[in-house]
Amino acid sequence: MRDPHAPLPQLQPDDEDDLQISLWALYELHFRGIRGLSADLEWAPPLLERRAALESIFESGLRTLVASLLSETAGSGSIVERLTAIVAHDDGSPSLASYLQRTASAPQFREFLRQRSIYHLKEADPHAFALPRLSGRPKVALAELQYDELGAGTPSRLHSEMFARALTAVGLDATYGAYIDEAPAEVLAVNNAMSLFGLHRRLRGACMGHLAAFEMTSSFPSRRYAMGAERLGLGAEVAAYFDEHVEADAVHEQIAARGICQELVRSEPALTEDVAFGAASCVLLEERAGRALMESWASPAMSEVAI
Repeated sequence: MRDPHAPLPQLQPDDEDDLQISLWALYELHFRGIRGLSADLEWAPPLLERRAALESIFESGLRTLVASLLSETAGSGSIVERLTAIVAHDDGSPSLASYLQRTASAPQFREFLRQRSIYHLKEADPHAFALPRLSGRPKVALAELQYDELGAGTPSRLHSEMFARALTAVGLDATYGAYIDEAPAEVLAVNNAMSLFGLHRRLRGACMGHLAAFEMTSSFPSRRYAMGAERLGLGAEVAAYFDEHVEADAVHEQIAARGICQELVRSEPALTEDVAFGAASCVLLEERAGRALMESWASPAMSEVAI
């Protein structure tokens, strides 16, 4: 058996699928671990070295992806105004939320839930890594937001637990990571960006910008998701999960944009571009993941399966 602490050969990922699943597995060592692997692998130097090499590729790709959007919004005024301009971006693709509200079949909606489970079963966890890296008002605001996300003192109200109940209600597996093997690169990239930003102190601004964009783009789509679930008769648990985010995220977007990001760049102006980088990454990666899902449903082979 190979010694996991021995140096690894220098290999490059074959493609984006290889890059994203490799990063996800390495990041997961810092969350709940991987069944069958020793917990001390979280800090095994060869794995950290490999992770750093893959992160360099990923971060470089992210910066290329968002460069145009950051340039377009550079003169938007305050950081709150710039965040508003970033989340207003529209790539012209059909709306995933609108499709799920009005058109999607029940199997398609279940596929959407399976893909979302990669994040929502550990909802709020990646951004929580930033708490010890903040101070003052931004730290207090993040703690306030996280308190709601983590159940406001009631375990059954944990958003991850609510999502697990929604999965169970529609006959899906609510086991953490159950659908990782079918997650496409676009979905994994959405998740890996959060981990990248959360696990690096130098990227704390990007982590908070990502959080702000995530909250600012959640409330209205969540209303559409809830309406789609009700249209399809998927049950109260599914609608309840998304209804929770309609109200909560309308409040959270103000906390994240003003209480966290505005105060953060006020105290650390050098983080302004990092905040914008994180927000743009959130918006464009989510767009890409939604577009990939819609395109898969539009292909004849997939549409026959999904209907």
